[in-house]
Amino acid sequence: MQSSTLQGAADAGLRQYLSFRLGGLEYALDYRNVQELRPLTALERFSADGEVISGVAVSRGVIMPIVDMRIAFGPRPPVHDPRTDVIILKLTDCVMGMVTDGVTDIVTLAQGSIQPMPGLAADVDYLLGVGTTQAGRRLIVVDIDKLMSIRRAGFGGLRAVR
Repeated sequence: MQSSTLQGAADAGLRQYLSFRLGGLEYALDYRNVQELRPLTALERFSADGEVISGVAVSRGVIMPIVDMRIAFGPRPPVHDPRTDVIILKLTDCVMGMVTDGVTDIVTLAQGSIQPMPGLAADVDYLLGVGTTQAGRRLIVVDIDKLMSIRRAGFGGLRAVR
């Protein structure tokens, strides 16, 4: 019976998203990319340098970079509080952590409820659109693989994909 419910959701174009806060806005990413959720204080950090790359941590025996999205999405100092969360992401090429202001919940969005980004934001490839839940909540839907990807530039250097 449960498999028919899941099949019905897939047929209807429904997908689950993890919603999180950054700088007063609410974002959503495909829940299939989430490996686990951790409070920032629970991660064993053994390196901390850089501004956006806030260090390297170990989670379940996996060494991964931690990206502080609070700095990447806004010019404000990171203040850790009990609601500061790390989303451990399973990306196409790696596992990495993403620091956010906090995870809000898991929502289900129909493909048709995600509208294209207005204005200049439509040209940013990692912004999929604005999703609206059945309750009327609006979320900025991101393609987390594109947002977190890096590529080689020149003689072995790395640069962020924009």
